[in-house]
Amino acid sequence: MQIEKPWLKHYPEEIPHTLTYSSQPVQQYLVNAAKEFPDKSAIHFMGKESSFKDIYEKATKLAAYLQHLGISKGDRVAIMLPNIPQTVISYFGVLLAGGVVVMTNPLYMEREIEYQMNDSGAKMIITLDILFPRVSKAMPSTQLKHIIVTAIKDALPFPKNLIYPFIQKKQYGIVVNVKHAGSQHLLTEILKQPAKSLKTVDFDFEEDIALLQYTGGTTGFPKGVILTHKNLIANATMCKFWMYKCKRGEEKVLGIIPFFHVYGMTTVMVLSVMQAFEMILLPKFDPETTLKTIQKQRPTLFPGAPTLYIGLLNHPDLSKYDLSSIDSCISGSAPLPVEVQQNFEEVTGGKLVEGFGLTESSPVTHSNFLWDRPRVKGSIGVPWPDTEAAIFSMENGEPVPPGEIGELAVFGPQVMKGYWNKPEDTAQTLRNGWLLTGDLGYMDEDGYFYIVDRKKDMIIAGGFNIYPREIEEVLYEHPDVQEVVAAGVPDPYRGETVKAYVVLKEEANVTEEDLNQFARKHLAAYKVPRIYEFRKELPKTAVGKILRRALVDEEKKKIEELTKQA
Repeated sequence: MQIEKPWLKHYPEEIPHTLTYSSQPVQQYLVNAAKEFPDKSAIHFMGKESSFKDIYEKATKLAAYLQHLGISKGDRVAIMLPNIPQTVISYFGVLLAGGVVVMTNPLYMEREIEYQMNDSGAKMIITLDILFPRVSKAMPSTQLKHIIVTAIKDALPFPKNLIYPFIQKKQYGIVVNVKHAGSQHLLTEILKQPAKSLKTVDFDFEEDIALLQYTGGTTGFPKGVILTHKNLIANATMCKFWMYKCKRGEEKVLGIIPFFHVYGMTTVMVLSVMQAFEMILLPKFDPETTLKTIQKQRPTLFPGAPTLYIGLLNHPDLSKYDLSSIDSCISGSAPLPVEVQQNFEEVTGGKLVEGFGLTESSPVTHSNFLWDRPRVKGSIGVPWPDTEAAIFSMENGEPVPPGEIGELAVFGPQVMKGYWNKPEDTAQTLRNGWLLTGDLGYMDEDGYFYIVDRKKDMIIAGGFNIYPREIEEVLYEHPDVQEVVAAGVPDPYRGETVKAYVVLKEEANVTEEDLNQFARKHLAAYKVPRIYEFRKELPKTAVGKILRRALVDEEKKKIEELTKQA
């Protein structure tokens, strides 16, 4: 299908319209970085640095051990870890062994672990000591044969490595002691042993799977997205060219966005190894720790999600910290409110732009330009090199003219092969190579794209189509609103009505009527929320995306309970 590409006229000369991709598999980039920058810091973690040579040697040693345990080409190995150095070692170790990585959320409970392990057919899992009890209980119901255990203290410098177990016991109330025997293995012991010989594995760059990345499962069960080496390398290469002012071997990337989420994996881990950037890792988001880390370690790049930037902007001691090292940020995972973008740029002096992507596209497809071009308010930007995009009619599936709302579809080398063992779901989502995103949006005459909302999140109230993002953008402009999400809740008269869930800033004193009056100044009457609920926090995914669906389900349960009582 031939489509017009009006966005290409906006590309600065530094960004090619089409790229050439190396045919090397993902793990080869660690080999390259270790040869070119052996002694350069690859990772900074809580005061300890690890060089590219060190990471490569440990990943190779782990890879040989995995092969010794029976991992061969195409076998799935799960990694259930936060952002710590061992995650990078494990990721590249699995790939060097010829395995397929299955990234697993450390927050998963036994039932969720069982589902993902069984669906993926994983033979082995690498996890954290405090997660060992949870994983070991799930193991008998899966095909897992071995479990490799590591601990945060193993990556810490002296004396933090001695102190941390006491902090961990106080925080989690448990101390886990795992013996290196039988089906249980300690990563520290593996890395102490003499290196075993690593068997060479041949890779097909185009076809071989590097990763099974599971979707969030906000509707139905999570699906395993099949991403090849080409998918991941293509997207990281696009990112490299999009951020053309970033210098190879010189940037520092703040790695808070989880690596078990494809956005963090591609734009922090894979890109950093490809470009020999230093990763400054934090295992979880804590605003004060993050502010201290930025001031001390001076990262230049900060990929994130809106909730991370909001959390920093609303810290009471924000003004005490120097964030001026931050030069470039691409925000993903959720819509970026304009107010947040402007405030963050004022504080840092850097650039923060909104991008767009999804697990099925490795993940990035669109972004605003960071430099040399004006950003368009409320837009997700334009497609990246080699990425085609179109808005398809909801009625006949044909492309619609600029300005008309339909479903966003994308086509490019970063688009998945399909869903693991789910041919029907694959057929519904991939049409002749085009990925149907499930997001409603439009393209303007200049080729800039806008998302109005998820197809499933659109509110239909009294026959009107209402897009939650538009309401949220307005309420975010209120000076006392910290976070907000709008959702459609059941209404006996209108079918659905708009409800706004609001987190206020500290010491704010705003009433429902205050917000109602504010909204009425900026929105048509049918879009104004009929119900407001103030909360201390909103439910979020591990990557910081607000779970609108969880709030809707909660509302439905309330109604069901009231109906039963009546």
